Amino acid sequence: MMNKKQANLKSCLQPMPKVLVSCRGTDGKDNALAVGYCGNCSYAPPMVMVGIVPTRYSYHMIKETKCFVVNLVSTQQKEMFDYLGSHSGRDEDKLAACGAAVADGEKVKAPILTDCPVNIECSVVNSVMTGSHEMFIGKVETVHCDPSLLKENGDIDFSKIDLI
Repeated sequence: MMNKKQANLKSCLQPMPKVLVSCRGTDGKDNALAVGYCGNCSYAPPMVMVGIVPTRYSYHMIKETKCFVVNLVSTQQKEMFDYLGSHSGRDEDKLAACGAAVADGEKVKAPILTDCPVNIECSVVNSVMTGSHEMFIGKVETVHCDPSLLKENGDIDFSKIDLI
């Protein structure tokens, strides 16, 4: 007989990725939020999904503009991650308040958090309400990576990134 007990159902898969999703509203205002529900969902074509609660300020930006950037966060950006995950863009310009360095995306109309080692520009191709979160499925348009993290074949060497 199995000797196991019932565990909590909420967020039972670990580790959960910790990324910053950046976006730009139709009014040109930039924002970013901390996201724990994120993952690959297709390799041909490359696609990722991010889960965002509809009450979040960035939710409507992504819903309207149909694009976002997934910024992978190393321990060097932990302070920025914590700040962006604990303040609302409704109340302030969070990116300016925490001193985040940003650049315009090359393929999508959303900001890139340039201090993050990897930035994945995405165009929304679909979305699904899964309960508490809407999962935005983004086609990967381009990936920016710190050159020191690239292998000779162009793959990212994740062993060189101390992800939070």
